[in-house]
Amino acid sequence: MSRSLKKGPFIDPKLLEKVQKNKPGSKVQIKTWSRDSTIFPEMVGMTFLVHQGKNFITVIPSENMVGHKLGEFAPTRKFTRHGGKMAKDEALAAADAERRATTAAKEEPKK
Repeated sequence: MSRSLKKGPFIDPKLLEKVQKNKPGSKVQIKTWSRDSTIFPEMVGMTFLVHQGKNFITVIPSENMVGHKLGEFAPTRKFTRHGGKMAKDEALAAADAERRATTAAKEEPKK
């Protein structure tokens, strides 16, 4: 559910202060835990370190990101891969092909 137009977009007051202190394009990285803060046009070009639960993800807002939340660009879940026998067989085949390619490259005679 989106936020009421009457209330306006949300930004954490402390984050807003930090944004207003820094100039766009500066090398300062703003660390924040406020994933629900909306990206404003003043934030474009700044570097944010958004907390994702375990560590911080670097987010550099562009003009296309204005109006979205900071948390949308710092995923909290890490996809490894789908399991199963077929995926395991594919991984083994790829590793075997790579091993054969490296041994063939070593065995070529030098001229």
